[in-house]
This record gives sequence, structure tokens and C-alpha cells, in this order.
Amino acid sequence: MVGSILEVTPLRWIARGMWEVRKWYNEFCCQSEREARGLSLLKEWLSSEQLTQYEAEKHFDVLGCHSGKRYRIRHGRVSNIQELDDSGRPKIGWCFIPKDCPIVGDVMLAQKIALETNEIGALTVAKQFAVRWSAQ
Repeated sequence: MVGSILEVTPLRWIARGMWEVRKWYNEFCCQSEREARGLSLLKEWLSSEQLTQYEAEKHFDVLGCHSGKRYRIRHGRVSNIQELDDSGRPKIGWCFIPKDCPIVGDVMLAQKIALETNEIGALTVAKQFAVRWSAQ
């Protein structure tokens, strides 16, 4: 009986390990591909100035279509929009995301389009948050 347990148990461990590796590979690779496609699409929609800014700083600025206010969209899904003052310092934070949109590039693109084409509508559903600013 002891011999059969020793023979079966390692096979179960190997099978479980292979299953976990396969699960991790599928989640990681598929997610990475989707993230890469989302960022690629985002970059196609950015102006040359915004693209340069994003590649150097991982954020880009947009102008609100109604107010002309400048917003900075940082790389991320939530709490990643900052309204800037006339000196370019963060004034207030805004958070709005499209429903069921887990890909960072897609979220940022939706935020860009919303602020540039329907700023009032976007800010109506957005949540405000306080931002901290440092000169660094």
C-alpha cells in the first residue's frame, strides 16, 4: 500500500504542477497580448506630442473640449486623471472608467476621447479625488 501511494502522489503533484503552469501561461501570455494591443491602439490615437510625452513620462495631456482645461492621463486604469492648473501642477483628480474594460490602453484611450469630445458628460459621471503635488 505504501508503494502505491508513493507512485501515485508524485504523478498527482506533477499533473497539478503542469496544470498550474499551463493556467499561469495562458493568463500571463493572453493578458500580455491584450495589454500590448491596447497600448498599441492607444499610441495610434495619440498626437505626436502626446506620444512623445507618453513614451518619456508614461502620461499625456489632453484639452477638455468644453472648458479648454488641461488634463493629464497617467498610465493606469483608475484614479489616473489629474486636472492641471495654469502652472501645470495637479489641481484635482478625476476617476472614470468604461464599464467592463480591463485593458489599460483601452481605458486610457476611452478617457482621452471622452475628455476631448464630451468633457462635461465625462466629468458628470467621474468621481473627484484630492491629489498631492510635489516639485520632484
